[in-house]
Amino acid sequence: METPRRATLSVAIVTLNEEANLPRILASVAWADEIVVVDSGSTDATRAIGESHGARVVTELWRGFAAQKNFALSLCTSEWVLSLDADEAVSPELAASIQKVIAAPPSHTAYALSRRNFFLGRWMRYGGYYPDPKLRLFPRGQGTFQETPVHETAIFAGKVEMLHGDLLHDAYPTLTSYLDHMQRYSTLGGGIAVQRGRTGRSLFSFLNGVLVNPAATFFYNYTLRAGFLDGREGLLLHLYHSAYVSWKYAKAWEHAGRANP
Repeated sequence: METPRRATLSVAIVTLNEEANLPRILASVAWADEIVVVDSGSTDATRAIGESHGARVVTELWRGFAAQKNFALSLCTSEWVLSLDADEAVSPELAASIQKVIAAPPSHTAYALSRRNFFLGRWMRYGGYYPDPKLRLFPRGQGTFQETPVHETAIFAGKVEMLHGDLLHDAYPTLTSYLDHMQRYSTLGGGIAVQRGRTGRSLFSFLNGVLVNPAATFFYNYTLRAGFLDGREGLLLHLYHSAYVSWKYAKAWEHAGRANP
């Protein structure tokens, strides 16, 4: 009996100055049939690293998080596509699960991956940071990222299942990288808050956004969701995440014109 043909897999990655992360992620998906890297103008060795690992590197001006990822997906030619961030890597267990899925022809099913988030080198197991499921694997042309300024998510019209194994996310190796990231995201998040009418115009809404909401976020994640079990790193992560929430609403208030109550 003839062995059924294995379906093919493309990996789509968007980059900007990712020379520190790219070797790790490319090594973790070296078994894929195609790797597409869409770079938005790196000034480091990102392009050379991608090409040295056999990736097809395409330069494209930054379109926004979702649009850039959707552009990368549009360049893929395999039957299955796996969308990854440059600071992620596929664990051996997850790689085995993906290879098992694509051993059969594509179906109208997509797959979410458990993401293992690292902060200052420590896996954040508690406080709501794990398993952090992310929809990333789907038949080509059947999944897309929603157009939002930040926290883009993939959508799929059919059935979604979870895969065994973790996506390793080393987003914040240093405090500086985390704080820089939260500065950018709080600006984008503040813009979204303004669009939703949360501008802090009244004194109540202002205090709720910059004081009450951050405090409640910290208490919920650090205490009720056991974030304290992640040690000093967990304390810093939840403390600074609550500060990010405050910055977001303060920036919304500032952007709306710092209206007085």
